Amino acid sequence: MKLSKRGEYALRALIDLGIASELGWRMLQVSELATKEKLPIKFLEQIFSQLKAAGYVNSRRGKFGGYSLGRPMNRIKFGAVIRLIDGPLAPIRCVSAISYARCSCPDEAHCGLRMLMLDVRNAIAKLLDRYTLADIVDITLRKYRRDKVTPPFLHRSIPLGSTLSREGEPPIRVSFITG
Repeated sequence: MKLSKRGEYALRALIDLGIASELGWRMLQVSELATKEKLPIKFLEQIFSQLKAAGYVNSRRGKFGGYSLGRPMNRIKFGAVIRLIDGPLAPIRCVSAISYARCSCPDEAHCGLRMLMLDVRNAIAKLLDRYTLADIVDITLRKYRRDKVTPPFLHRSIPLGSTLSREGEPPIRVSFITG
């Protein structure tokens, strides 16, 4: 399995939508995401088209339109998104659960390489199928809090104290430099 640029950008875009949602912004414009991730808008729109067709995101046209998550974050598994964008997680086709193809090995049942790659596929799938978008968004926001870094999309005038502070903790003070 090799994560393509398209797969990487799809995951990063979903994480951005999840962070924005947690910060109170349900809808983001593709131009905001493209600017943050330094991606061409057309490329990101193609990725969102694929994510939308699978129900991971919703879109709305118009001045206040954009993209939002199409299902709860705890129902978006990273393994499923990668399979959608990049195909099977298996490093070689003869161990793929969804795209099996016989390899050139004359004795597949006793092939040491196949046994090793089957373990690799299972380890990758177990890890990627365990993590949800909610898990990764939570980890990311905790790291922002710990490092006292302003999360993206807060330039929209949302109170940081209510967003980043935990109950019982003093509000986080963040300075913005405008120019």
